[in-house]
Amino acid sequence: MQESWSPPEGVYRSSDVITMSLGMFKDSGYRCPAADAMKARGYLPQAPQKRRHEVLQHFALRPFMEPRAGLLHDGLRQWSAHACSVYDATFPSDASRPLAEVDAWTYRHKPPAADHRGASEYRITVWGRCLRSPDGRTRELRLPVHRISEREPHAGHVAAAALATAEGLPGPLPERVRIVEFALLDGRTRILFEGTREKAVERYRTGGGPEALSALLDGREYRPGPSCAGCAYSDVCPVLRKAPGLLGLDTPGRPRRTWSVTNGRSYRECPARDHMRRLHLPAADSVERDIAAERGRAVHAYLARRHGHGSLRPCTADIPVDWVPEGFELPDEQRTLGRRLLRHHAAVCPLRCVRDRSDVRAEPRVVRHDTAADVIVIAEPDLLYRDGDSWVWRETKTSVRKAHRTQDLLHAYPQLALAVLLLTRGDLGGSKTRARVELEVLRPGGADLEIIDPYAPAHRTMAADLIRDLTSEWHRDDHYAATPGAACTRCEVARWCSARIGGGNGA
Repeated sequence: MQESWSPPEGVYRSSDVITMSLGMFKDSGYRCPAADAMKARGYLPQAPQKRRHEVLQHFALRPFMEPRAGLLHDGLRQWSAHACSVYDATFPSDASRPLAEVDAWTYRHKPPAADHRGASEYRITVWGRCLRSPDGRTRELRLPVHRISEREPHAGHVAAAALATAEGLPGPLPERVRIVEFALLDGRTRILFEGTREKAVERYRTGGGPEALSALLDGREYRPGPSCAGCAYSDVCPVLRKAPGLLGLDTPGRPRRTWSVTNGRSYRECPARDHMRRLHLPAADSVERDIAAERGRAVHAYLARRHGHGSLRPCTADIPVDWVPEGFELPDEQRTLGRRLLRHHAAVCPLRCVRDRSDVRAEPRVVRHDTAADVIVIAEPDLLYRDGDSWVWRETKTSVRKAHRTQDLLHAYPQLALAVLLLTRGDLGGSKTRARVELEVLRPGGADLEIIDPYAPAHRTMAADLIRDLTSEWHRDDHYAATPGAACTRCEVARWCSARIGGGNGA
């Protein structure tokens, strides 16, 4: 018998009306299923925490939908102006097919009696540009996205959108329904559904709608990550581990935020760049996917798949010719170079130390809540593995250069400093005996393996100082001003920055 759904301690149910937004039906991997289920079911924390709100608008699509949506960063203002102009060009007025914007629809269903979820009513709310013809016979839902994804749209999301558009209130029910996804970057469109109202309802019933609804409302998985910063349940979450003082900050009363070493490096180069990356503004492919970065990501993906899902036998130098994982585009010379680098990994493969699958975690997401700073700290090591009963943190890098150390490893790779702090705090568990941080660098001439003792006082002090330096100014910042300079030519979001130098990059 399937285990019944139950909320964690510290929450109460405020309503017997279940309300789901269309966004909840997207299986993006970044949403928290348990949080979505609680929110939809109407649960609230018993002791809600008062938090300071951000000064700037942090939802990149809101200014497009709501022109008066708060104070905007320069980058978001530039992006929103571009998005509005692209939308107007993509959907010009058409006298033969007049459509006018209307209030968003809400689908409502009342079961005959309270069901097994205790629901007196189910609702699905629509978010997007909602339009209808003057006679009400046609409805169109336009769903804005930054870019059109190459992946197929999630079936449950399309099914829920079809039902809510066809059967939602207010207004007379339509005869025909059209749902279109459109990219604010370049005006590309993708028809998700087009047909009669009856076909739209059928699409929900047979196209994965009921299954997606059940998965949403009965979700039990807690998935700590970026969404924790805005989650109403983070203080009562049973899996979000607390790490007070991890960042070494002493600035109470700040908005709750997320932070990673990637954010820290980006902010150090330019606060505006970090903010725009956090907003997920479209990045320039020429910078984001340059050949060296793409090769490095392909090598990491290959090793992650090999370590996380393949045999527990240590890797060998026998690398298949078609080693490049799906989704990566590399020219032949880069495929050959990547294969050469991977062959050298065999000499330092960590699977030589492990005993069973529970000893290996490939690219895990390590999330801690520094309650003193109220920051959700996120790290994704390339590999965590157990040597005996001790955890080892392994980072892997690729380089075409000969080894030439110009600075200490912690400053060169701040993620190693964060690893030192997490290990010495005992946050990963296990014994101290063999706990260590490793840096594997794959080069054309061989593999270098650097080992850092996290318990060496000098390493721990240096790591704490470095992480504090990376976060202290960012933690106090509310406006993320640009610092234009030579780095603008290498900035992947320079297109959206009016202070850029050198013309910026196209997206």
